[in-house]
Amino acid sequence: MWVVLWPSIGIPTQVANDKSIQTVAVISISGAIGPAVGDYVAKQILLANHQSQVPALIITLDTPGGLVSSLRDINQAILSSEIPILCLVYPKGARAASAGTFILYACHVAAMAPATTLGAATPVSIGGGSSPPNQSEEKPESPSAMEKKVLNDSIAYIRSLAQLRGRNADWAELAVRDAATLSSKEALEKNVINLIADSPKMLINALDGKTINMGQAELTLSFSEPFLDHRPPDWRDQFISTITDPNIAYLLLIIGIYGLLLEFYSPGFGVAGVVGSICLLVAIYAFQMLPVNYVGIGLIMLGIGLLVAESLVASFGILGFGGVAAFVLGSIFLIDSEIPELRISMPLIYIIAFTSAAFVVFVLRRVLQLRKSQVVSGIDNLIGADAVVEASFCGNGYIRVNGERWAAMGSDEFVCGEVVTVEAIEGLTLRIRKRQEG
Repeated sequence: MWVVLWPSIGIPTQVANDKSIQTVAVISISGAIGPAVGDYVAKQILLANHQSQVPALIITLDTPGGLVSSLRDINQAILSSEIPILCLVYPKGARAASAGTFILYACHVAAMAPATTLGAATPVSIGGGSSPPNQSEEKPESPSAMEKKVLNDSIAYIRSLAQLRGRNADWAELAVRDAATLSSKEALEKNVINLIADSPKMLINALDGKTINMGQAELTLSFSEPFLDHRPPDWRDQFISTITDPNIAYLLLIIGIYGLLLEFYSPGFGVAGVVGSICLLVAIYAFQMLPVNYVGIGLIMLGIGLLVAESLVASFGILGFGGVAAFVLGSIFLIDSEIPELRISMPLIYIIAFTSAAFVVFVLRRVLQLRKSQVVSGIDNLIGADAVVEASFCGNGYIRVNGERWAAMGSDEFVCGEVVTVEAIEGLTLRIRKRQEG
């Protein structure tokens, strides 16, 4: 029998002090399963296991799938848990597709809310894209050896989970091999799930007094008016989730590259360089957690290099168009995933590509023109400027112009403190004349 006395952080004081109220942790998986989600779920399961009087942990699930590496991390945490992990596909209308089906099978108790679905767990690389329009449908391409390995490994994995939890292993194989799907009612009839529950609270009530398998032993669950402790991701999990969004990581990469380019072209206070460096390092951290295709990064760098070359060399647009093409292709290839939620948005790619072309070709060219004009016009601006004679002289002497001391020469006699006009520049000597009044 389970007795809970643990006062969790986030539990109201009056609840935490009431020793008769049980506390069940509740975490949520919503959206694509990526590195941030995997880290969040595994950390919460480990935390619940180390808090000795937590009777169970509920995972509410609504996902289209995700990365295999993150799925494996979550399932390893579930399988090694010493407390029951209860999975509920929730709320109504939610789904446990692809990786979500594997998670549901791994949990000690699998449940679904009404009007929810699960299945379609075929590895996306096996599903491939659609065939070209002119390809005959009577002769489909046979899967490669690598695709067969991935498929068979996924089938064996989900069958092992089904056998461990005593659920329908044959349908689990169909979900992987043929992308089969089921509604909540059909899943209950086929022994894919244990029960149907409208909410986490109803799930706990339905499991009160039930016996489940925990490794080699059986455990009878006992819940007496439990308090559901919802544990959302902390700031670190939210930050990782934000930067590992492919679109955010892509924007950080572009900002970082252009920040460094701008600092290189127009050195100043270092703001562009500092911001660019920070964004680039954060983007690198995010991409090492995502399925990145390094050919895509190479094409992006090549595209930016060609666009920069177009701003420096008159190539009649050849380098510019080549740079845009390489940039777009690299952006498309950058994230190696078939899951829409883990790919970079195509409209974002087009916007960044055209903005990059305009930025490099026009803005950087303007920066170069300003730099050149500043260098050329620095000394020439002295012609016609007023200067002050430093000491009386006739022929050669010294004057001060804009706070600088210059050698000067003139055909007249000049007295100390007299205001004169710079007439010409001859090497490092300024030719001066008397100032014309009026």
